[in-house]
Amino acid sequence: MPEATGTKRKHLPDPSEYAAYYGRYIDLLEDRPIPEILEEQAKTTLAFLRSIPESSGTHRYEPGKWSIKDLIGHVNDAERVFSHRALRFARADTTALPSFEHDDYVRAARSETRSLRDLIDEFEAIRRSTVALFRSFGVEELARSGIAAENRVSVRALGGIIAGHERHHVRILKERYLA
Repeated sequence: MPEATGTKRKHLPDPSEYAAYYGRYIDLLEDRPIPEILEEQAKTTLAFLRSIPESSGTHRYEPGKWSIKDLIGHVNDAERVFSHRALRFARADTTALPSFEHDDYVRAARSETRSLRDLIDEFEAIRRSTVALFRSFGVEELARSGIAAENRVSVRALGGIIAGHERHHVRILKERYLA
C-alpha cells in the first residue's frame, strides 16, 4: 500500500528528486525496492491484461478517448522513454533530454492496427528489460540525475515513475474501460 504523505521512505525517491507532477504516480507505490515493484507488476498486470478479450481492444470508455490498445501502447512507449532517460542519467550522461508529447506518440503508434496480444507481449518484453536495467543499478547510479522535459529527475525517481505510471493506467483500465 502507498505510504502516508510525510512519512520517510527508504526505497522510493524523495519529492526533491522529481517534478511535482510525477508525485501522482510515485504516491501510488508502496515503499519497496523499485525492481521488486516492477517485477511484481509484470506478473499481476500481465495476468490482468491477458484476461481482456481481443474483441475489447478497440473499446473506448467515451468518444475521443484512447482505446484499450492505445492505452497499452502508451504505457509501452512511456516505459521505453523513461527507461531511456534512466539509462542515460545512470551512465552520467549530462545531456538534457526533451519531453515527449504522449498524444502525438499514441497517434503515430497506430496501436489499433495491432493485436491486443501483440501489445501485451510487447509490454512483457519491455518490462523484462526495465527490471534488468534497474537491477543493474547500484546506489550511486540510482542517485544520479539529469534534466528531462526541463526538470531535474533522479534515476531512482524514473523507476518510481515507470511503476506508478503503469499502476495509474491499470487503475484507469479497471475503473473506466472494464467497470
